[in-house]
Amino acid sequence: MTTSWLDLPADHPFGINTLPYGVFSPTGGERRVGVRIGDRVLDAGAVAAIGREKVGVGEGPDLAAVWQTPSLNAFLSLGHEAWRTARAWLTEILTDEVHREAVEPHLHDLAEVTLHLPIQVADYVDFYASEQHATNLGKVMRPGEAPLKPNWKHLPVGYHGRAGTVVVSGTDIIRPAGQRKAPADEAPTFGPSSRLDIETELGFVVGGATPMGTRVTVDDAPDHLFGVTLFNDWSARDIQGWEQVPLGPNLGKSFGSSAGAWVVPMAALEAARVALPVQDPEPLPYLRGTDGPGRGIDLRLEVRLNKTVISRPPYNLIYWSPEQMVAHMTVNGASLRDGDLFASGTISGENADERGSLIEMTVNATEPITLSDGSTRGFLEDGDTVTITGWAPGPDGTRIGLGEVTGTIKPAR
Repeated sequence: MTTSWLDLPADHPFGINTLPYGVFSPTGGERRVGVRIGDRVLDAGAVAAIGREKVGVGEGPDLAAVWQTPSLNAFLSLGHEAWRTARAWLTEILTDEVHREAVEPHLHDLAEVTLHLPIQVADYVDFYASEQHATNLGKVMRPGEAPLKPNWKHLPVGYHGRAGTVVVSGTDIIRPAGQRKAPADEAPTFGPSSRLDIETELGFVVGGATPMGTRVTVDDAPDHLFGVTLFNDWSARDIQGWEQVPLGPNLGKSFGSSAGAWVVPMAALEAARVALPVQDPEPLPYLRGTDGPGRGIDLRLEVRLNKTVISRPPYNLIYWSPEQMVAHMTVNGASLRDGDLFASGTISGENADERGSLIEMTVNATEPITLSDGSTRGFLEDGDTVTITGWAPGPDGTRIGLGEVTGTIKPAR
């Protein structure tokens, strides 16, 4: 088992096998790229700038330059081979004692830095890839109809969201206002959402830009999948329900989405990759790939509302693979941009305690959940804090930490 000279506990979720990227600023300093190791943050650009002879940076791109920037976008633009080389180098300098003297001064305590949104979001797409969630929501929203629409098992359904309102974990979320119309109402009204919800999701960060008019195949998608981050696509169900027919979600989603501060590289999740659920009917050829349709990921998530664990959704049941989502996003010739973000859609399991949204957990607020303080919730109230955490199995029995994404609801303005 590979170990670091930092002498971390063997079960630390941010050990040498994880090495997620983020953007941080030390007290009084500027934003730059950092890599988490244990409960410390390595100033990656500062170490790379020391010099090739001291820290062993081989021939290749100028990592110091791209890591001394306020987002991961410049690093993402270097492509898959540079990502692989950088991860191998980071592993070396954090495991070989010969580098300790040069590297250790550039480690910051996590508690003493500020974490920022790790990417400048280029485009943002939200998918709807959990069959269990889509089925649960279909039953709630369209009683008496088939819960899945006819297209659901033929393509990864998704919508384009608002990149400018993706915020880093810890940012407060202002309760949105908009038009609402309940079935019994004669006309729509305007006001703060009264059915504010969460969506437990996994976000995927993309790099390696492509020209408009080209496609990325399922087989080539891994070259563009940089890593994952925990994600909460906050949703105003009353605003969403009134607006989304016939064109889909807009203001019910665009007021805010929360992303984790750490992006875990896909390379760190190799031991967690699993077979997809059986896809029946067989997808069209562009979603099948020469070597198969891609793979799922065995992730264990936990959702807390204030101090109460309310759900543990499993990601391994997700119907569509990230490779298929990339292929579908680009099959019409849409380009990829460095810093693109797409999300899985709400993650839900087969059981009642595995649902990833309150609308499912409470059956549209008709069966409220009880919190540890005795209060009940159908949807979120002002002052509520939602925190999603997660991990994945790593090599040799280790755990790969995904960190957390958290946010607190503030009153409408």
